[in-house]
Amino acid sequence: MSKQTYSVCLCWRRRFKLALSEAPQEIKTLFDQYSENELMTPSNLKTFLIEVQKQEHATEEEAQAIIDSFKHFHRRGAGLNLETFFKFLFSDSNLSILPSIGVHHDMTLPLSHYFIYTGHNSYLTGNQLSSDCSDVPIVNALKRGVRVIELDIWPNASKDNVDVLHGRTLTTPVELIRCLRSIKEHAFVASEYPVVITLEDHLTPDLQAKVAEMVTQTFGDILFVPGSESLKEFPSPESLKKRIIISTKPPKEYLETKEVKEKEDDSLQRKALDDDEAWGKEVPSFKCVSISDYKGGNLDKEDIHDEEDPDESDKLHHHVAPEYKGLIAIHAGKSKGGIEAWLKVDPEKASRISLSEQQLEKAVITHGKEIVRFTQKNIVRVFPKGTRIDSSNYNPLIGWVHGAQMVAFNMQVSISSSSTLLQATNY
Repeated sequence: MSKQTYSVCLCWRRRFKLALSEAPQEIKTLFDQYSENELMTPSNLKTFLIEVQKQEHATEEEAQAIIDSFKHFHRRGAGLNLETFFKFLFSDSNLSILPSIGVHHDMTLPLSHYFIYTGHNSYLTGNQLSSDCSDVPIVNALKRGVRVIELDIWPNASKDNVDVLHGRTLTTPVELIRCLRSIKEHAFVASEYPVVITLEDHLTPDLQAKVAEMVTQTFGDILFVPGSESLKEFPSPESLKKRIIISTKPPKEYLETKEVKEKEDDSLQRKALDDDEAWGKEVPSFKCVSISDYKGGNLDKEDIHDEEDPDESDKLHHHVAPEYKGLIAIHAGKSKGGIEAWLKVDPEKASRISLSEQQLEKAVITHGKEIVRFTQKNIVRVFPKGTRIDSSNYNPLIGWVHGAQMVAFNMQVSISSSSTLLQATNY
């Protein structure tokens, strides 16, 4: 029995030594600076909280309470040792101060140099197929610090106004104007840095003109309007404080002749072939599905295609709304030719492309360096695959490590206890 007890003690001692060795040099330097005789007293800890963590109103009593909460990790209750100081820094109780520190990085570089806290289908209240659409989840996301709001815009039932909904599903719509007004009211509650509205556009030119009027009247002077058809380089977050930015795929002009229509059809076929070559077999997007279809196994989970580049066959218009086109500051869309063409850097134009999580996973295998190079000037948005019907999320690290600035999350459900860290990581 004594031998077994002795083995357990050795195990705990080994873990103790490992924890000390894991503390990075920066943490050790901070501890040495704010400790005496290898112990951080309440007075030392108070000074650290004020000078380093910018908790200006921290008291010695609060510091003592922190020390007392870590007594079970060591025998000396008079202060924190290196191990308990390290534990405190990354404990849940200390993460709550991260938003209060604010953004302390250089924010004067182009927008493409930053990770941006991004939402996906920001208007949904629940699942991706049958939940209500509302401005409430948009407001909640903005209060959490989300800086990119996605709106899918469609003609309403009478084709004379614009609704927001997840198209070709059973989701109930909400009026676009209601969403825009809520964005204006709550955009800068959590942060002064710009809010980007990404539009997935399924509109006719007359409704695009109506959207332009709504956007202009709602946001007024806070709307960032580019001075040219496209930006050579994105402005900085600092210069865009308290501004609203529109990002979508610019509409194209089409001619009326049958010959041009046929050319467009040929172009669509070539685009489909390009996508197949780049990503392998893909199945066309579903028309209208139900929860029972999904749960009953009538859909191939890996074959449900999702969003971002609406089928051009739905948008063969004879003219475009110039007032709508002029509001688009961040141009989205992929050029023809497959992944190599998508990731080609244009020195005269900064743009955005969107990739599903599956597309990103495939692309990083063969074009990882090109993605990183592309994100130095341009923006990559990553969105959840279409089979995440329950509004679940994916691992964001694969996007972040390759420079993807807009890693979009479903905000309808909890995105785990790391949400505070996400706020601190993204502007």
